Amino acid sequence: MVKPLPPAAVGRGAAFVWPVRVYYEDTDAGGVVYYANYLKFMERARTEWLRGRGFEQDRLRDDSGILFVVRSVGLELRRPARFNDALSVSCRPVALGRASLDVGQVVWRDAMELVRASVRLACVDAERFVPVAIPAPVRAAVESDLGDEL
Repeated sequence: MVKPLPPAAVGRGAAFVWPVRVYYEDTDAGGVVYYANYLKFMERARTEWLRGRGFEQDRLRDDSGILFVVRSVGLELRRPARFNDALSVSCRPVALGRASLDVGQVVWRDAMELVRASVRLACVDAERFVPVAIPAPVRAAVESDLGDEL
């Protein structure tokens, strides 16, 4: 299984990688990962990527009054994952707007790409759920990781 890259190893344009194990509960009647569960795996990778940059989502809400919410997702399922597979989930910011962040994500097993996604996140006010500017410290961290699409 691929271990997550430490924050220092993730430089400009490098993808952050997080390991995920497929549990029985992640599979459907056909014995493969139910498509919606890939979104959960990707959410975990994005959360860990932010955490690796020093940003806990609850602290962003409490201290900065912001949340990152998913605005849109494009998902391409290429090959199935199955129970007990050791997967790697990557996360790479590819575009940054005033109040939005586009992230490319890939799920793979060994060297085989299984799922590819593009995720648009919106930075919103935690109380009113209206778009607000991404705070400067978060923006700086994201800019240092920006790369081309996965």
